[in-house]
Amino acid sequence: MKANTVLILCFVVLAQLFSCAQRNETSAKQIDNMNTNLKLDTATLGAGCFWCVEAIFQQLKGVELVVSGYAGGHVKNPSYKEVCTGNTGHAEVCQILFNPQEISYDELLEVFWQTHDPTTLNQQGADRGTQYRSSVFYHSDLQKERAEYYKSRLTEEGAFSAPIVTEIVPFANYYPAEDYHQNYFNENGEQGYCQMVVRPKLEKFQKAFKDKLK
Repeated sequence: MKANTVLILCFVVLAQLFSCAQRNETSAKQIDNMNTNLKLDTATLGAGCFWCVEAIFQQLKGVELVVSGYAGGHVKNPSYKEVCTGNTGHAEVCQILFNPQEISYDELLEVFWQTHDPTTLNQQGADRGTQYRSSVFYHSDLQKERAEYYKSRLTEEGAFSAPIVTEIVPFANYYPAEDYHQNYFNENGEQGYCQMVVRPKLEKFQKAFKDKLK
């Protein structure tokens, strides 16, 4: 390999690493600033492709910001391509900043369980892989208690025809996704996946929760 080629590859790798670090730092600061200034609370939920989850929770009254990302894995600053291999341990999630004076954590959980299938292990529709697992990453003991309570209640009531496999685990190893994943449906609504998968879910959600929409 020629020296010039090696130098070019090095610059490309460094640029990617810098971009990833900058992306995570910027998103983290944005989240911290909003939490501090508006006294918001945070929920982190995984329900399949984060494009669907983001599009739904963005429309709820009391939700101030939704950031798509990756949580629960063992690889630092993973890329979307790496997460899609299923080898990083991450789940696609959305970090949801909400005003508890306008919408409660319980209400977010209600939307969560009604807008995806929590009985299919590592799968939502045609999306298959551990990155699509149903998951609640709790930020406090109270969030853990509420998530476990509703999971047990839904099981006892037979709300679903199969056992709920949603994992309820501590919030850990979260990284915001690349910029092009953020606000995805709003900016790419005509894209094929958005039309065939995201839009039908969103329309079903809007009918079921019309009293909670912005």
